[in-house]
Amino acid sequence: MNIKQLYKQISQLQENVELTIEGWIISNRGNDKIRFITINDGSTIANMQLVIKGDLASKKEISEIAVGSAVSVIGKLHLTPEAMQPFELSVSKFLYINNPQEDFPIQKKETSLDFLREIPQLRHRTSLFRAIMLIRNSLMFEIHKYFQSKGFLNLSSPIITSNDGEGAGETLLVDDESKDYFFKQKAFLGVTGQLHAESYAEGFKKVYTFGPTFRAENSHTSRHLAEFWMMEPEVAFCDLKGIIEITDDMLKNVIANTLKNCPEEMKYLDSLQNNKLIESLNNFINKKLTIIEYKDVVENLKNYVDKFEEKDIFFGMDLASEHEKFLAENIVKGPVAVINYPKDIKAFYMYQNDDGKTVAAFDLLVPGIGELVGGSQRENRYQKLVDRINELKITQETLQWYLDLRRFGYAPSSGFGLGFERLVMYVTGTSNIRDVIPFPRVAGSIKM
Repeated sequence: MNIKQLYKQISQLQENVELTIEGWIISNRGNDKIRFITINDGSTIANMQLVIKGDLASKKEISEIAVGSAVSVIGKLHLTPEAMQPFELSVSKFLYINNPQEDFPIQKKETSLDFLREIPQLRHRTSLFRAIMLIRNSLMFEIHKYFQSKGFLNLSSPIITSNDGEGAGETLLVDDESKDYFFKQKAFLGVTGQLHAESYAEGFKKVYTFGPTFRAENSHTSRHLAEFWMMEPEVAFCDLKGIIEITDDMLKNVIANTLKNCPEEMKYLDSLQNNKLIESLNNFINKKLTIIEYKDVVENLKNYVDKFEEKDIFFGMDLASEHEKFLAENIVKGPVAVINYPKDIKAFYMYQNDDGKTVAAFDLLVPGIGELVGGSQRENRYQKLVDRINELKITQETLQWYLDLRRFGYAPSSGFGLGFERLVMYVTGTSNIRDVIPFPRVAGSIKM
């Protein structure tokens, strides 16, 4: 059994059951008669206390077990409901000890996040990063579980592509450094799996992709990475209203189940957020999603213009992060879906509304983060799509396969993209996106 299982089954534990525990040392204190060693096995942020007595405690190798050591021990479980910890292990034998060859860089003294970002290979051995990564794991599992339970096909979209799906010009070129392109044409690391998902939705009806995506954004903000994970469902025979409902239901299910899966981790992170984090997440789970027209958002924000650095607020502007956060945190006081954006600030594939000015798109904004999800109903009219591509001066040839979908039994579809790291930030209360992915890649820096 691991430590998490022991905590989950605490009411069924029996005295003197023999256990083998493997993990890493958090602390070692005591004398040659009794020693108390704290161990963590990675299954939870909760630790276990090892108690060593008698001849074993007096051995020099036991007193010299250092923080960060890897150990394997055998002992008998002792229930201690009256103590701070509900149980401990009375150790009879050490099977394995591997002490660090020099001082372990993560000690009990306060360690800065900036320092920990310099050692991504070790930072997960702190309580903070262990909690974040366990919750990340739960969120990823729950997303797959949700879509599988709803009959979606998991599609592996290509990482290397000839298409810039967003038309943003922020692609990373794939090049073998020869005179000729390896693929005989320009190829990029994918910025989205959406276009490919659309092709499979036209045959499977409900599909989703979940994998790494890449943007050559020369950005050093707390919200952007060069490599991040995207989850993108695509649903045929679905309009804007339908895809917003799927988004809301999915997020509520995934977050609710993660709160259940990771109680110790959520309680710890909640304590770092003045005990407001869990309350905020439960508010989202239990509250009906607010939906607001983009034009109404603009009029609302004009009433608070003095609150913003960007004070020029007008119909047609691309909402800045400060505007999105303010709307979610101060006006709506919770998650909000903004719909029907001006077509000039949105991607070419979005369905053009009858007003000729807007597209059937939505962004789901949450407190503390801003945009969490972006989605739309897709343009199903061939000529409208061609006109829009030409209007944006996008090369039609590389997207002809996508256009041709409209010529072969295209069922109107809708979908969205969830920036997975943004979701992890929201659920963990983390302020910097570099701290919610194991090995962050940003402009000007790549470690490991």
